[in-house]
Amino acid sequence: MKTKTIIELLTLSSSIYVLARDTKLLDRINELSEKGKDNINKAMAESRLDENGNELEFLDKVILKTNELKEELYEKIEGLIVKFYKKINVAHADDIKSLHEKIEKLDNTVALLEARLNKLETK
Repeated sequence: MKTKTIIELLTLSSSIYVLARDTKLLDRINELSEKGKDNINKAMAESRLDENGNELEFLDKVILKTNELKEELYEKIEGLIVKFYKKINVAHADDIKSLHEKIEKLDNTVALLEARLNKLETK
């Protein structure tokens, strides 16, 4: 009888723990959705006018805001690509520099070998 009670208590406590953990997750999701909702409402509350001076409709505001965000995203991506390219370019420049140094050493070695060969041929 005691074992059955202990198992029931463990099951109940684990269920309560899972519910508490899920509640924290749901609270966090709710918090994030409220922030997003506030940002959307703030963006849509702005009065925007078209070329005729009329206020844009909700859907037009959404399209305009989406295009602005798309341009901002493209700018951020372009900046990241430029940084990445600079890093890669520096790496390539270092590799090229080391290859040039190796070529110079090999040229010097070839010149020494040719001098030795000429010396041996003249004997």
